Amino acid sequence: MSLKERITDDMKAAMRAGEKERLAAIRMITAAIKQREVDERISLDDGQVLSVLEKMIKQRKESVAQFAAGNRPDLVAKETAEMALLQAYLPAAMSEAEIDVLVGESIAATGAASIKDMGKVMNLVKSKAQGRADMAAVGAKIKAKLGV
Repeated sequence: MSLKERITDDMKAAMRAGEKERLAAIRMITAAIKQREVDERISLDDGQVLSVLEKMIKQRKESVAQFAAGNRPDLVAKETAEMALLQAYLPAAMSEAEIDVLVGESIAATGAASIKDMGKVMNLVKSKAQGRADMAAVGAKIKAKLGV
């Protein structure tokens, strides 16, 4: 079952169960997916759906920080709940050791020798770790290994 189908099935289950908050969050996910499909005139595959979910999670993290700074615990709780629901659709996160191994293998596979080759390494790592690792942290690890 594709990720889009799983999200649709969860939306139907939330409708049947009368879970209003969960239903609203799932509808927000489907709206973001549909918006990207319409904008780009394509049908998203699982990798592209994961990138939409990652973007939404990043937005929630930024919102939580802003609402916490603005002393709005009600909105912090709402955004945190939405973030937890979004993360449920992501694959299991990679450990630090797994990320280190993947970065090392990717550097060896691409023959990267300097920071100029970071893009090649990042593309390879992203294809293998999308949705399973924070790409900002991965980028920092790649920079460290390439000697910057």
